[in-house]
Amino acid sequence: MTPDEFRDAGHALIDWIADYREHLNEMPVRAQVSPGDVRNQFPATAPQDTVAFDALLQQLDQRVVPGLTHMQHPMHFGWFPSNASLASVLGDIASSGIGSLGISWESCPALTEVEEVTCDWLRQLTGLSDAWHGSIHDTASSAMVVMALVARERASDFCKLRGGLQATPSALTVYTTEQAHSSVAKAVQLAGFGDANLRMVDCDPVHRSMDPAALAEAIDSDIRNGLQPALVVTSSGSTGITAFDPIDDIATVTEARGVWLHVDAAMAGSAMLLSECRHLWHGVERADSVAWNPHKWFGTVLDCALCYVRDTETLVRVLSTNPSYLQSGADGQVTQYRDWGIPLGRRFRALKLWFHLSLDGIEAIQSRLRRDLDNARWLAETVSAHPDWELVAPLTLQTVCVRHLGDHAGAPLSGDALDSHTLDWVRRINDSGQAFLSPATLDGRWFVRVSVGVERTEREHVEALWTLMQASVQDA
Repeated sequence: MTPDEFRDAGHALIDWIADYREHLNEMPVRAQVSPGDVRNQFPATAPQDTVAFDALLQQLDQRVVPGLTHMQHPMHFGWFPSNASLASVLGDIASSGIGSLGISWESCPALTEVEEVTCDWLRQLTGLSDAWHGSIHDTASSAMVVMALVARERASDFCKLRGGLQATPSALTVYTTEQAHSSVAKAVQLAGFGDANLRMVDCDPVHRSMDPAALAEAIDSDIRNGLQPALVVTSSGSTGITAFDPIDDIATVTEARGVWLHVDAAMAGSAMLLSECRHLWHGVERADSVAWNPHKWFGTVLDCALCYVRDTETLVRVLSTNPSYLQSGADGQVTQYRDWGIPLGRRFRALKLWFHLSLDGIEAIQSRLRRDLDNARWLAETVSAHPDWELVAPLTLQTVCVRHLGDHAGAPLSGDALDSHTLDWVRRINDSGQAFLSPATLDGRWFVRVSVGVERTEREHVEALWTLMQASVQDA
């Protein structure tokens, strides 16, 4: 493809994206396909002949769009927001078009230094002190693996330089809660701690926040039994119910025992752009690392996760390799982001943040976050006022956790019958294509998460969802 051909095709693709976004609300929210439907529309072997770009766009409409669950749809309330602001999409296009290779500062000085700048902008905007230094990962899950490795090495006095975990005199242990994201358990496995050395600490029964006293006892018990505590992972906005662990009190425990403290704020980190929300992660300055995803509620298109640490020396010592073919005269003067994460090569992800902040503006982003908080409060208050509905967890941000308590006739339900009823009415909504919600469990019983925060979701959409919820339980 020549630059001129690319120009013509690019204009057509931008028009296609704009049309797609403009008409999203006319489509069913969830993909209306069965397993194999999309795959079966493609030939079994790669195309032998080229395809005209307008024909390719037609195939995109016919083969791909029906298989999309539309994350940008204003009636999408499932999981967490995964916004993709069009301003950041332009930055993503610029990154791909430039095609830079971030294997060292020398390979693309602009990539490194714009990443430094944008990470520092977001540090300031979320109220973190200048003791923190950030980098961009693909997801908070990858950042979690990196922090598990760093915590492992610090706790073992850098066992990687000797016989690795196999040579450590005692097992290393990790602490979190049942509310933690699944990436914590995966990081424990990938970093070699092993499932048997992952401790689930007791929580407050109402807010589901980690109990610092229970954490202290768990750590001290392991120490008495000859184990080596290495890592505590706290949730600032857990996936299930948006629970917040008391970081300040937990830091008192970890500091006294020399344990690495990581804060997983994957979704809720966006809320820290609002000064009125920062009390939720009080004590964060005492943590060792923090990760959050601008590609969620904030709205920078996937993939874009920020990870901040205070001790960059330990980070680099754990992750640095420094092969001869990447050494240059700039070493020692510049940041080498290959030593801050797992991959050697990296995309110019910082362009997405730069474009997003520059074109949309921080005040507009903050205003949208406040709108979502207000809409979530409205729904929570509406649910609480209805005798047949309940909030299963206190509202902290924008995720409303609900359960309908009776059958269509209003008879109270419990146990397995209540679970069946819950899954039935949420399935009806999702199958209809009118909205999308994600069920989850708490204390072994199902409830429904209403995650408010898609860029185009306004009060009218939340009100329409409430009407749909009430109708669906009558039909169940």
